[in-house]
Amino acid sequence: MTKATHKKTHVLADDSKTWAFLAYLLSVVGFVLVLMTKKEDTYAMYHAKQSFILFLAWVVTWIIGMIPLIGWLVAWVLVILLLILWIIGMLNALNGKQVPLPVIGGLADKVQI
Repeated sequence: MTKATHKKTHVLADDSKTWAFLAYLLSVVGFVLVLMTKKEDTYAMYHAKQSFILFLAWVVTWIIGMIPLIGWLVAWVLVILLLILWIIGMLNALNGKQVPLPVIGGLADKVQI
């Protein structure tokens, strides 16, 4: 049996791809910019929501990193994983792919704006 994936590839205007990419590149500022200027653009908003959840994950990682010793180790692992997710998100945005990022993609789908 194959598992159904939540993978969509769009034929999009470069404008949508650019805004989706900027959502990742500029983090929470990018999310706010997309929200204010491209709220009707479902592709850009999809990636902006994922970028926002990724930002929240960075904040949680930073807080974990404040815990001496074990927190530092856990934070380093999380930073590497989040960096990988960030790069994957940017590449997906530029390539016109609407693919949920592992772990955080499901959370981003639940964000209602």
